[in-house]
Amino acid sequence: MKQVVITGPRACAVVERPKPQIADNYALVKILVAPMCTEFHQFLNGPASDSLGHEAAGEVVEAPPGSAIKVGDRVVVMPQNGCGKCALCLSGEHIRCQSPRDPAVVCGCTSGRSTYAQYCIQQDWLLLPVPGDLSIEHASMACCGLGPTFGAMQTMNVGPFDTVVVTGLGPVGLGAVMNAIVRGARVIGIDSSAYRASLAKDLGASNVVDPRDPDALDQVRALTQGLGADKSIEASSQESVPGFLLQATRVGGQMASVGWGGPIQMRDVVARGVTIHGAWHWNHLRDANAMFETIRRARPLIDKVITHRIPMSRVQDAWEIQLTGQCGKVLLDPWN
Repeated sequence: MKQVVITGPRACAVVERPKPQIADNYALVKILVAPMCTEFHQFLNGPASDSLGHEAAGEVVEAPPGSAIKVGDRVVVMPQNGCGKCALCLSGEHIRCQSPRDPAVVCGCTSGRSTYAQYCIQQDWLLLPVPGDLSIEHASMACCGLGPTFGAMQTMNVGPFDTVVVTGLGPVGLGAVMNAIVRGARVIGIDSSAYRASLAKDLGASNVVDPRDPDALDQVRALTQGLGADKSIEASSQESVPGFLLQATRVGGQMASVGWGGPIQMRDVVARGVTIHGAWHWNHLRDANAMFETIRRARPLIDKVITHRIPMSRVQDAWEIQLTGQCGKVLLDPWN
């Protein structure tokens, strides 16, 4: 099968690798669409790697005996490899499993973990069947396109009377805008990119504030009757942003971070009485129906957010586009 590898800083190739094999409860999935996430950082800086990608949707081509997953099923491939037995996995929080499985050891193969490839392997309970009325492209947004911020919205119970501030309007932050708009909330974006500010407004954000403005925090407060946002989501992963967002969230409000940004002064958390959530992903055992209904309602927005569809043979072009910031979500086609 074909698979992408990074060979050094800003250098990559598409190579032939053995088709993965399955064992135990692992299934083999033919990847039909591979949404691109933060791997462009690895492309830019190196080092060499063949473990690329954590988002995929496709078709099951081999299934383990006795599994509820069948050959021919269209599925979303959930990221990570929880043990499936601990309290976290059993409650749907497999992303935080403290004893994850190694598919290479279980299946005895050297490939199958990357989603920048034509095939991958995953445990059957981490394959989410796609409803018949959804396209595979739209369904693939259940990964990082909508997933992390969907989990944050569920945790904070975002609704139509909320104003939500989103910092960082990259693909994940734009997913937060879509999630909030579908729920009827008002959205204020924070980003310095004119391209992404325009895209966020096209999705329904009422305002976008440039964080480089000296009065950016005052602008957010002016837009929220001087109080700050009811709920907020940090999706920029920038060092200084979490502290800014804390101040942009009203006293007694809620803040969720899906990024891996800088520190927050706990004295400010205590003083403002803000509840802070770490939102890495979403609970697919509990909330699959809600996720797919979100995707149904967000379809016109998803079509705007997916700005590029690029053959895997041109993956370097895709990464170069991501590095410009002049894009929304970029999808790879592993079969072209």
